[in-house]
Amino acid sequence: MSTAINDTSYYVPSPSKWPAVGSVSMIFTMFGAAGIVNQIPYSSTAVLIGLAILLYMFFGWFAEVAAESEGGQYNRRVDASFRWGMGWFIFSEVMFFAAFFGALFYARVIAMPWLGDIDHRAVLWPDFIAQWPNTGPAQGVFENFQVMGPFWVPTINTALLLSSGVTLTLAHHYLRENHRGNCLLWLAITLLLGFVFVGFQAYEYMHAYSDLNLKLSSGIYGSTFYMLTGFHGFHVCIGAIMLLVVWCRLFKGHFSAEQHFAFEGASWYWHFVDVVWLGLYVIVYWM
Repeated sequence: MSTAINDTSYYVPSPSKWPAVGSVSMIFTMFGAAGIVNQIPYSSTAVLIGLAILLYMFFGWFAEVAAESEGGQYNRRVDASFRWGMGWFIFSEVMFFAAFFGALFYARVIAMPWLGDIDHRAVLWPDFIAQWPNTGPAQGVFENFQVMGPFWVPTINTALLLSSGVTLTLAHHYLRENHRGNCLLWLAITLLLGFVFVGFQAYEYMHAYSDLNLKLSSGIYGSTFYMLTGFHGFHVCIGAIMLLVVWCRLFKGHFSAEQHFAFEGASWYWHFVDVVWLGLYVIVYWM
């Protein structure tokens, strides 16, 4: 990997088509998704076109950035801006999940006791019982459901993610020691653990829907359960894609022991996903 000669300049990329391509993909995808909800013909085709354009954008943009990096265009000042950018991005993701955890906290700690006090029960909802989980004041309207406990799939998934954090740290250690083969091996194991996690998550959803009758419409418990675990699973998929791109670049000989921020940025994101899951595991499955 070639390196930038001086650190006094700052590389500014030339105008790029990729943001416009991404915007077009979002137009197709969002209008297609809205059409599917409203049962408009050919909406699924529009979604597929949008996703195809999105994949094209990802491959093209990633390749362009990788070429700039390997061409020595990025120096320490650019590296610092990347680190600040990734840090603020992860902070925004922290706030994203904080909003959902906050909604769960409000429903359980504030709204539920408030709805269950004597004044509201006597006047508005006499049959409401302030006990978690519940379907809110509309008890009796929704179908009965069972809660998702911590055993065994959520506990297995916890072990998988914690193990993936260890294997990713080992991969980073070997990259810094310039042992590329070992780095590729441990990063591949990390990816395998991540994909197995997603597989177990899909199985958990099928079990919850078919065996426990737990749906997104199952009151505040069902909506917060699926929103928190679903968005987390989506972020695991995003993190796995990032690590897969890093693995492919490592396999092609990119990065060095000194310069490998793409690896570090993806690692930060993966460890963030690990921490969010620990909160989910304790608050959603145990409490």
